[in-house]
Amino acid sequence: MPVRFAAAALAAAALLSIAPATAPASATPSLKHLIGQKLVVSMDGHAPSAALLDRARRGRIGGVLIHKWNFSSASELRSIAAKLQQAAADGEQPPLLIAVDQEGGEVKTVSWIPPTLAPPEIDSADTARSQGRKTGAGLVGLGINTDFAPVADVPASTSSFMYQQGRTWSFSARKTSRLANAFALGLGDKGALATMKHFPGLGLATKNTDDFVVHIGAANSQLAPGLRPYRRAVADGVPLVMLSNALYRAYDRSHAAGWSRAIGTTLLRGRLGFEGVTITDSLDGAAGARGIPTTPLALKAAKAGTDMLLLTGSEASSRSVFHTLLEAAKTGRIPVQRLTASYDRIVALKATL
Repeated sequence: MPVRFAAAALAAAALLSIAPATAPASATPSLKHLIGQKLVVSMDGHAPSAALLDRARRGRIGGVLIHKWNFSSASELRSIAAKLQQAAADGEQPPLLIAVDQEGGEVKTVSWIPPTLAPPEIDSADTARSQGRKTGAGLVGLGINTDFAPVADVPASTSSFMYQQGRTWSFSARKTSRLANAFALGLGDKGALATMKHFPGLGLATKNTDDFVVHIGAANSQLAPGLRPYRRAVADGVPLVMLSNALYRAYDRSHAAGWSRAIGTTLLRGRLGFEGVTITDSLDGAAGARGIPTTPLALKAAKAGTDMLLLTGSEASSRSVFHTLLEAAKTGRIPVQRLTASYDRIVALKATL
């Protein structure tokens, strides 16, 4: 692990000492574990259901995304995280990624903790890193170990939907790279895992990928500035990269980034050298925009070798995805070597907790 993120391992170890860093050394992961660790799922209510806790205990999920509607107080949020991690520990499973969207501005799952500034309000790397540190400390204090932030999208114009939502740092790729990565390093300073998003960049998108099927027809030269923040993030050792739900004609004419091997492996890992964990954006959002079920997209993402799949639908829906992927793995429709490679990266990431 690059030295810049070494502090994350130390701080997070104290937070998640109730859960083992890895499965027992003698254990060979079953297909159920290979599939389960890929899934970051959503929780239906204000407390983990018995069924969700059972899935955590049996290694059938790798993480949980907490939404605003899941809690109403700090104590409730801490209780949710503790119960989920205890279930994983009871089953001798790797710790769970407990995640939120804590970008700043309008996108803050936990309203009462930092960042106190939105990305457009931050003008220096020192401020960005300070905001990241304060955010990381606030999250870790609540039992949350993963932030689906920072945004690294470089808006091409004021027509960018990300810019219009107030979620971008700057129209400059250089400045975006500097500030986004400073925020990510700040999160790591306090033991929270940063997630750079949305690779390879949504700066040219004028419509929200959660609501529309977005095709970006730009040439390689036009897309190149959007890669700059990720090149720096790879050098800094960012632990997670979220792949976008848009299609990029220059990279892959048929598949959106989240389920594109050309983007997630050839571009991100091959050209940029990323060795961490990849995760899709919401597959339920992408499926809704396409008017199709979530499971076909999850299957495509798993086949492509995307490490983790973000499922924001109901618990019943994510259970269905698990069973579909399991059957596909049993029949060889998902290459087991790709499942194993993803599992190894996920467990290595969790070992830093």
